[in-house]
Amino acid sequence: MKHYSPELRKVEVTRYVTPLREGGSLPAIVEADDEFLYVLKFRGAGQGIKALMAEIIAGELARVLGLRMPELVFAHLDEAFGRTEPDEEIQDLLRFSEGWNLGLHYLKGAITFDALVNSVDPLLASQIVWLDCLITNVDRTARNTNMLMWHKELWLIDHGAAFYFHHNWPNIEEQAKRPFVQIKDHVLLPVASELEAVDAAFKALLTSEIIRTIVGLIPEDWLTGVDSPFGTAQAHRDAYIQFLETRLQHSHIFVTEANHARKALI
Repeated sequence: MKHYSPELRKVEVTRYVTPLREGGSLPAIVEADDEFLYVLKFRGAGQGIKALMAEIIAGELARVLGLRMPELVFAHLDEAFGRTEPDEEIQDLLRFSEGWNLGLHYLKGAITFDALVNSVDPLLASQIVWLDCLITNVDRTARNTNMLMWHKELWLIDHGAAFYFHHNWPNIEEQAKRPFVQIKDHVLLPVASELEAVDAAFKALLTSEIIRTIVGLIPEDWLTGVDSPFGTAQAHRDAYIQFLETRLQHSHIFVTEANHARKALI
């Protein structure tokens, strides 16, 4: 594992370039004051801040595990930014997203991963399948792979649909021990033949300290929003930490489910 730096840079959004209307939450390409382009995920979008929290946790877990992820940054949107935007839908989105949002470094020239065209070796496929089982990511299917090919390498994007249970926060312990049955639709599952080896290696990397550090990146005001079921930001963080630590302790459950689903496919 390369050195993991547990900190996200902060940038100021300076220019709205274009909306990405293929995304359900209407993300956009923007330019920031560091002169880089970012895909901006808005806090005021339909899935709200919970999708941004999922992006941070999932994205940084992927980075710790050595998978390729565009850099994540906190991107600040000034209150006056959307006043000149002629599209009313976008203007509303900008207005509801004032403050800190989440940006992913824009991979210019990247193309969508296509399983019929792009091959992935079994180890990498197993690593991605294992991660998606851990974070309960329902959104890596053939219809919507959420992976890009950039400079002949595979990059992971868009994890806002992970941790889907946090939209309701049922019993954390029970959720953490559940098999991830949706893995049967994962675009890389047919190739993922090394899940047991990946399970042992990745569990060794994801220490309690690493998990707490990643969850600690979430801004406090995101955790104490109007729809938070927890009394404090720390209680909210602890719920994510408990889920991940319990799920890692019982990873054989989701690995077994993935292997059974794979055998049914091949």
